[in-house]
Amino acid sequence: MEPLNQDPIDNFTDASRPLYEVKANLFKGMAHPVRVRVLEVLAHADTDLSVSDLLRDTGLEASHLSQHLSVLRRHNLVVAERRGSLVFYSLAYPQVADLLAVARQLLVEILETTQQRLISTVGLPGLAPADATTSGTSATAAGSR
Repeated sequence: MEPLNQDPIDNFTDASRPLYEVKANLFKGMAHPVRVRVLEVLAHADTDLSVSDLLRDTGLEASHLSQHLSVLRRHNLVVAERRGSLVFYSLAYPQVADLLAVARQLLVEILETTQQRLISTVGLPGLAPADATTSGTSATAAGSR
């Protein structure tokens, strides 16, 4: 049994953990639409962003943003830097932006493939009408269940 106060960083540094578990833990850090949005905003920013900038760009309430930023920090996806009374955020690694870009490319390809499959069904003939006696029997049998 794992201790209750286990440090999340242990999920990244425990050499006995298989790589797929470490990867899964990384993806858990991004497993919320708000966190993906925050990462995208940071990825497209030219400079570090203050919490005020992130609030403006995401439209979140401060408490919700704070919770999501905390998760992103724990999973080593963003870093925070205090400058006077303000806190600025940036991606911890440039590869996070690359990962988001690859995910977008994958989603576009999946959607294009799905669209092509749907288009290919347009010329298919419709279903033949069911035999009246068969459909009557089916309807009766279905109604008696």
